Amino acid sequence: QLQLVESGGGLVQPGGSLRLSCVVSGVTSDYYAIAWFRRAPGKEREGVLCISHSDAITNYVDAVKGRLTISRDSARSTVYLQMDNLIPEDTGVYYCAAREYVCYPRLFPFWGKGTQVTVSS
Repeated sequence: QLQLVESGGGLVQPGGSLRLSCVVSGVTSDYYAIAWFRRAPGKEREGVLCISHSDAITNYVDAVKGRLTISRDSARSTVYLQMDNLIPEDTGVYYCAAREYVCYPRLFPFWGKGTQVTVSS
């Protein structure tokens, strides 16, 4: 059974950086697309970035372009979300999710429990 565990969240000042990790276990992670979603306080969950099984990257939301990047370390079965120049609007719970192969459609059957990111001075 595929399992996803996120880590790396925390409190950071505006302009700061964080790196979130999503460890994939129970399957060969290279066959899966892994996406990062987030849920801001009082808002619906939104997709942020996705990396396909072939490492093609899909950006789901324009607001993070140039600030958030996604990458995969297959040897560690881990997908990272590097977050730079953070703004308060990036605050929320960040989840990683998995589906087979590609990033569309945006229907992901496997989810982690999330990690909290708070951007505040």
